[in-house]
Amino acid sequence: MLTAGTLADLVPSDPQPDALYEAFAGWAEGRGLALYPAQEEALIELVSGSNVVLSTPTGSGKSLVAAGAQFAALAQGRRSVYTAPIKALVSEKFFDLCAVFGAERVGMLTGDASVNPGAPIVCATAEVLANLALRRGAEADVGLVVMDEFHYYADPERGWAWQVPLLELPRAQFLLMSATLGDVRRFEDDLARRTGRQTTTVSSGERPVPLHFRYATTPLHETLEELLEGGDAPVYVVHMTQAAALERAQALMSTNVCSKEEKARIAEALGGFRFSAGFGKTLSRLIRHGVGVHHAGMLPRYRRLVEVLAQSGLLKVVCGTDTLGVGINVPIRTVLFTGLTKFDGVRQRVLKAREFHQIAGRAGRAGFDTSGLVVVQAPEHAIENERALAKAGDDPKKRRKVVKKKPPEGSVTWSRATYERLVAAEPEPLVSRMRVSFSMLLDVISRPGDAFTSMRHLLEDNHEERPRQLRLIRRAVSMYRALLTAGVVERLPEPDATGRTVRLTVDLQGDFALNQPLSPFALAAVSLLDKASPTYALDVLSVVEATLDDPRQVLRAQAHAARGEAVQAMKAEGIEYEERMELLEDVSWPKPLEELLQQAYETYRRGHPWVADHELSPKSVARDMHERAMTFTEYVGLYGLARSEGLVLRYLADAYRALRQTVPADARTEEVEDLIAWLGETVRQTDSSLLDEWERLVDPGAPAPTTSAVLDEGPPPVTANRRAFRVLVRNALFRRVELAALRRWDLLGELDGRDGWDADAWRDALAPYFDEHDEVGTGPDARGPALLLVTEEGRTWRVRQVLDDPAGDHDWGIAVEVDLDASDEAGTAVLRVTAVDRL
Repeated sequence: MLTAGTLADLVPSDPQPDALYEAFAGWAEGRGLALYPAQEEALIELVSGSNVVLSTPTGSGKSLVAAGAQFAALAQGRRSVYTAPIKALVSEKFFDLCAVFGAERVGMLTGDASVNPGAPIVCATAEVLANLALRRGAEADVGLVVMDEFHYYADPERGWAWQVPLLELPRAQFLLMSATLGDVRRFEDDLARRTGRQTTTVSSGERPVPLHFRYATTPLHETLEELLEGGDAPVYVVHMTQAAALERAQALMSTNVCSKEEKARIAEALGGFRFSAGFGKTLSRLIRHGVGVHHAGMLPRYRRLVEVLAQSGLLKVVCGTDTLGVGINVPIRTVLFTGLTKFDGVRQRVLKAREFHQIAGRAGRAGFDTSGLVVVQAPEHAIENERALAKAGDDPKKRRKVVKKKPPEGSVTWSRATYERLVAAEPEPLVSRMRVSFSMLLDVISRPGDAFTSMRHLLEDNHEERPRQLRLIRRAVSMYRALLTAGVVERLPEPDATGRTVRLTVDLQGDFALNQPLSPFALAAVSLLDKASPTYALDVLSVVEATLDDPRQVLRAQAHAARGEAVQAMKAEGIEYEERMELLEDVSWPKPLEELLQQAYETYRRGHPWVADHELSPKSVARDMHERAMTFTEYVGLYGLARSEGLVLRYLADAYRALRQTVPADARTEEVEDLIAWLGETVRQTDSSLLDEWERLVDPGAPAPTTSAVLDEGPPPVTANRRAFRVLVRNALFRRVELAALRRWDLLGELDGRDGWDADAWRDALAPYFDEHDEVGTGPDARGPALLLVTEEGRTWRVRQVLDDPAGDHDWGIAVEVDLDASDEAGTAVLRVTAVDRL
């Protein structure tokens, strides 16, 4: 049954260009969207069948042009694919298009999720489309390609994925869009040659909301006060690090950003929104003062909260990072750059013109502002020099005596001339970033036809200069020989019925190169584990974690903590400084099963050479958190990761999804199921949006959460998932067992002091136990379900954690009451110790 009232219902019976244009323009007008001249020009070209390179400023309605192109393709029976650089933007566009065209006509492919993949309109990451183009070539069922944020073509790591569809889909029509493309004449010529379609560049420097630029030589706090007093809020203050953004936001606590009435409205809007401990409490204080923080390291629900409050006009200042340039939905009037340099992972450098304009273009809200403002702060030393000159006045003698400060030695700085150059500069020309990989070879070999001809076309008719093409060819030959040696491919004595001269000797899984690249290896490695081992469930988790991308901030924090512990141990052993420093080089983050996994990986790679494209990385984040029996907040606090808690949560969500998708039913034990349930509930209770959106994709017809839901609704009751809640209770009790084993009475007192179990009470209660036994067991048996006795009595559970004593008597334990109602309110297990004694 078709969805009523969608754009698809307006498809004309005779889909000629004029009829298509009139139908779409009428629909847009009905929604109060008057087309700008650039939009009109682009749409006319698109409905007429031309390729279009759309280079217009941010806020000029490129998404509306894309919708018009998709409407025309749908009317003409052509399948369209919309690509974006990040999964979050792909899923956001997916829901937008479901509302416009009807959920039954829209699909999504991101690698994490496959929803309605056969739909006539598909949203995908650029890599998904690139792999589809490699596998199917000109025969791919793609009639229209819309590539948003096309400037990613020049990204050193991912640019190949924006180039491959241009090379391999000659029958498709292309719409390439970005606000910062630079000179695109070579794309015009190249697309026209490859597709046989006329290719037109539609560009306009005119913004619906024009921008004004200013260079500020006043200190940052004075610049901000001036902007607030002048009615130029909301202001997005751009920093190049997350730490600097938070530091600036906290500094604004001494500035009167909002009136009492405005603060009261913020408090009313927040209602019962749940802020977690740590960064959440800091953010709560800042927001109530009228200041937001927005960067990739935050929890998604916190970022969304800041966006909603900013959209409502309740936040005057938002301090964030330069991720603002990648589709962040924060409506702002003024962009304030705190500097024009950044560290790009290799060196400190001045911003490129593209980077500058991508961020600056976010200023000015269509429908709200008549203009946007971009302010660039002068360096601190330049501001001090300006003040010193101003103090000297017009007296030439005094001005000559002013000793001008210089920038810090070795630093990269900027000046007014830098600012003026960036404002005037066109974005740099896009640079080709083509590369070749095993996955690329396998995809091309798997398609019908002569693979050698296809690869020659791909490697010699790309956008690289000839010397670089030759290097790619040599690499491809080396990879092909490795595939032959491994027996993964074989030469045919003569072409087969499809024209193949070489074929695969193995079956590639259906989502090859579209999902976790090392998932097939993980599947093979899990089969090597001993199901009878008490650590089997955690070992399964370690296999999966080794295939995930590294959360570098977490691993650095783990390595730092490990080195600190190692130093203390070596000092206690009397090891000299020089030897300690040498030994510390071998101390890193925890890497469970490292030897087993590396050996398995080497064996697997001999038969599957393409896995060499992806690095195996043993690590323990989810496992470490579980073994320590910590909540998310406790774990973030342990390693000092408050500024990066969003990164930690995304990693845990990836681990949860990979466990669910990778581990087959016959490899799952009750303990593995418990682990999956615990991990999912930990993510959901910390920030339900990460899993709710992913699981909602399975049912695209389900209603998306409303804007108000961000403020009004929390996660589901933590006790609703009984399996996961029992694990949370077990972990909470085992945390106390571990602390008792370490005799950390102080930490036990912090956990339970409010209920009368302070440090002295714990020490006194366990003194008789330690008179009998030297230690408390904390191994796999100690934390197993056999030593956890649960009696469920309505909304109160009575639970006893039996201690694993060396004698095996199991006659001592910790008794608690678990309050289910309080647990639902807190989002974690809330328990009260009632006894620590012998049975």
